[in-house]
Amino acid sequence: MSLFHEYKSSLKKIEVEELFDLYFYRPLAFLLVKAVYSTNITPNQLTVISMIFGVLGGICYSFGTHKAFMFGAVLYLLYNVVDCSDGQLARLKKNGTTIGRILDGVADYVVSVALYFGIGFGYANNSSKPFLIWLLTAAAGISNAIQSGLLDYYRTRYLDYVLNRVSILDDGLKVFEDEFERLKKIKGRYFDKVIIWIYLQYSAIQQKVTNPKPEQEKIKAHINAEEYSKKNRLLIRLWTLLGPTTQWTFLIITSFLNRIDIYLLGIFVVGNILAIIIYFFQSKSDKALKLKS
Repeated sequence: MSLFHEYKSSLKKIEVEELFDLYFYRPLAFLLVKAVYSTNITPNQLTVISMIFGVLGGICYSFGTHKAFMFGAVLYLLYNVVDCSDGQLARLKKNGTTIGRILDGVADYVVSVALYFGIGFGYANNSSKPFLIWLLTAAAGISNAIQSGLLDYYRTRYLDYVLNRVSILDDGLKVFEDEFERLKKIKGRYFDKVIIWIYLQYSAIQQKVTNPKPEQEKIKAHINAEEYSKKNRLLIRLWTLLGPTTQWTFLIITSFLNRIDIYLLGIFVVGNILAIIIYFFQSKSDKALKLKS
């Protein structure tokens, strides 16, 4: 297998990848994967390493200085690269685990929380209007979570339909529920139990906010993979503009410019406007396919 084909096999479907991932972070991550492939390093260990980079980045932002912002930006760049590498390593080695998939998502949320608390403490302490800064930071953080959740949902649904796989958002959850029930009967393994419990709670909320029974809707509408892909390929590309890697890259750029305010406003104002516009067209597409948005 050529290096290029090996790289492609480490990716998800191209259309669901964020552009910054596809052309910058994942190529760098692939080099890291090649370096550790023959070692005993696991995808889960890479996830933990990426989380450490991300939390340290959030701590840097809490100092509130331009130099600290730049150090934090470098750490978040490293976080992105390592965060991309865990999934690539799992796909190449075919050694992904149930816990690993959940741990990756939990790590992303931990890092995001660290960032926004870091910005809140650091940026507000150097502002004459700390309350407004905290308010804007909270609004941006909540917006970030909603936007990432929307991308996660529509990307997962896209892959479910196009790859004709069991829906992770529906029947696929039974795998995690069964694993959780199995772990409950075992002493110890508290970390695994907590991680799966968090994931199940998150998935329950996600289903209530979006489509409660995507797999049933798929059967009812008799949608084939080609038809769904044709009507949603552009939309999923647009959804990726709201993805975490795009947001992290925006943060890195504004950090070097010492304009964290532009980052916060961009996520809160531009990000939400874009999400509303994409959701409008997504709803029209879903209506044409007799799906629920």
